[in-house]
Parts: sequence; structure tokens; C-alpha cells
Amino acid sequence: MDEGFVALFEQVAPAVVIIDTTKKTEEDTTEDQSFDFFFHSPDNDDSKKQFRMPEPSNKSEGSGFFIRQDGYIMTNNHVIDGADKITVKLKDGREFPGKVIGTDERTDIAVIKIDVTGVPVAQYGNSDTLRVGQLVCAIGVPFALDYSFTVGWVSGKGRSGLTSNLTYEDYIQTNAFINPGNSGGPLFDVDGHVIGMNTLINGLGRGLAFAIPSNMLKEVGEQLVSTGHIVRPYLGITIETLDDKSSLRDQIQGVDKGVVINSIQADTPAYKSDLRPADVITEVDGVSVNTAKDLQKEILKKRVGQIVKLTVWRNGKTSVMPVATGELPGSDAQKPQLEQRTPETAENTDKVYGLTLDDVPKETADQLGEKNAQGALVTGIAQDSPAAVAGIQKDDVITEIDSKPVANSAAARKLLETHDGKKAVLLFLERKGQKTYAVLKIDK
Repeated sequence: MDEGFVALFEQVAPAVVIIDTTKKTEEDTTEDQSFDFFFHSPDNDDSKKQFRMPEPSNKSEGSGFFIRQDGYIMTNNHVIDGADKITVKLKDGREFPGKVIGTDERTDIAVIKIDVTGVPVAQYGNSDTLRVGQLVCAIGVPFALDYSFTVGWVSGKGRSGLTSNLTYEDYIQTNAFINPGNSGGPLFDVDGHVIGMNTLINGLGRGLAFAIPSNMLKEVGEQLVSTGHIVRPYLGITIETLDDKSSLRDQIQGVDKGVVINSIQADTPAYKSDLRPADVITEVDGVSVNTAKDLQKEILKKRVGQIVKLTVWRNGKTSVMPVATGELPGSDAQKPQLEQRTPETAENTDKVYGLTLDDVPKETADQLGEKNAQGALVTGIAQDSPAAVAGIQKDDVITEIDSKPVANSAAARKLLETHDGKKAVLLFLERKGQKTYAVLKIDK
């Protein structure tokens, strides 16, 4: 067994590189801050924020590995992001300046290149066939300790929702010890095949680390090498898995699994289709989708401009809606900022749900592309009210209440006032060009 691990290290290590980066700061310092180059855990938060990108520093060290003999290197985007200078060190001691070929912030993957030929190349394995309990190894430069080798096993697969910084997450979880400086280094099996790239840790010495699967690395890496950027199909919706935690669970009867459309972004393929917020997508081209990640994976398999047939559940009925995919913009659309909520002082405030409503001004209707000023404009939200808890924002326009069209603020108040209060109220909203919904509930 000893000889086997020694041979495994000697097989993979020559393809692994050390990546030194420097970044100019307003107060340049010679202090070595490479110890800061890891994912910090906040002192008082054990939520998603545990898995964070490294704190900025003027000097950092990470890892990478060759994917082509002519000097192309795979690493994490956060390893080289914002760097003014990249230096790549090889196992044989040679050093080369590195050039960024392409980056993908949504997966935290980057490809850089050095001017060299004939270098050893890491061989990809198939991450889809990886099993929990399988033995894995890692090579990197933790705490600037060159070419450290650790062993563990796969402790989980398909981990997601670990950080708010990334859009596409499908991590391999491992207990192989990974520390500051391991980012961008390979996670590989006992045959020496790379099955992941080490990316996240949750604190030090916890044996809880995460790697981007090799199949994602290969797909993204090939695009970055050939074009320098990533082209992805998208629909223009925000989604969540339909489960017991979903705010719509009480309003949806007759469908147990699927993906809820939370909002539809303006000027997107979904906005131009028949899709609506609160629709539940159950299939994509006949393939069942039970989770948000399932839907995301199926859409990413399509070509830009391809028509997909979505099976949608709405108001107790199922129908098939065609939508042509668009090209995902190069940067995320700016998220609407929460407006300051105001206490209920106006006469046109709904006293039960905490909404202050007014008729929609003509200029607001024009911005929404509506010929007639239909709906009720939210001009204020009482603090700690059901409306505040539901996330309704100032300047939202209520277009429907429990599937009943809202003509103006008076109609909206009447619908709310006559509601029996025994069940939640479903509102359809226009929010800064987006279509979305909110669920009003009264705690009993």
C-alpha cells in the first residue's frame, strides 16, 4: 500500500503547478499574506456564508494542473481573479509568467497558459461514476508547503447551495485534508485520474472540503480554451424546488414534485412565453425535473435558440409550453434593491396585511409596457407586517390577487379586506420589469 501511494504521487505531481499571484494595493506591503488565501468561516453565522471566497490580499498562492502539453492550466477563478502578475512554478523548479486565457465566475473555473511544450498532463476521470466511500487523493500547496499529498475518501456528491457567489454548484465532498493554497489543485482517484478540482473548505481541520467535478471542468475548460468565454442557454427565471418549505406549498394541491418559478426577468425568453410566476415545471422535453438543480442541468444540455417543451402545472391543470432558449448574458442582471419600508400611516393602508396602496401612475404603466394603468401600486409596507415578511417591496405593482385581476388600488383593497384570512393570499407582482409573486400569511 505504501508503494502504491508513493507511485500515485509520483504519477500525478509532475502535472501539478504552483500559482503565485500579486495584486497592487493602495498601500503595497511586503508582508506575506498567503495564509489568508482560503475560504473563511464567519464568527457568528453557520449558514451558506460559511463557504466564502478568499479575503483580498496583495499576494496569494494557489494550485493548478496541466490539461494540455502546450501549457494550458486549469485552476480556480478566485486564485487568479484581479491578479496583476501570475507566476507559475513547475515541479522541476522552472518558473514561467502566466497568461489568463478565460474565466468563468459562475463555476469558479479559470484557464491560464504558460509558454512551454511537452509538459506532463493530468488525465480526467468520469466524475459521474464516482461513488461515496471511494478513496481519493489531493495535491496542492497548503500554507505555501509545496506539493503536499493528502488522502481521504468521497463523503458526499451533488452538494450545492454552499455559497451565494456561484450560479452552478455540483460539488464532490471529501474528507481529504485541504487547506489554504490547495485551491485549484486536483482531486484524483487511485488510478491517478482527476475527478475534481479542490475549491472550498469549511474552516480548518474539519475534514470538510469540496471539489468541482471533472465533467464540469472538462466542459467549461474546453470552451475557455477554444473561445476564452462561456456560452450558456437560459430561460430567464429564478426557481426553487417545490417541497414542504416552499411558500407555495399550501396553494399547490395535486402536484408533489417539481420546480416553482419564483420570478421571470424582463426581456428574456421566459418573459416572452406563456410562463407565469408560481407555475410548477415538472418536465423538460419529457424528462422529469424534481429539483431546481435538475431543471438547471436539463436546460444547460440545450443549444442557444433551441425550443424546449416544458410541462407546467398551473391551477390544477397540466400543459406543455414551448420556450426558445436564449444566450445567458455575460454578467448577472442587477438584483433589485430592497426599498426602505415605511410604517402604515396613510389612509389607503390595508390594516390586515400592512400594505399601503395607490393607483398606478401613467409613467409607471409606461415603464411596464402597459397601455392601461392596471393594478395597484405598493407605496409602503408596515414593518413586521405579513407584507414585509412576504418580501413585498415598495413600487411593486399588484396585478392579481388569488388569480383575480386587479384593476386599481380600490379593487385590491376590497379583495384583501374580503379575504377570509383562513388561508394564504397569492399575489402576482410586476417588479422593476420582472414578473414575480408573493404569499401573504397571517400567523394564527
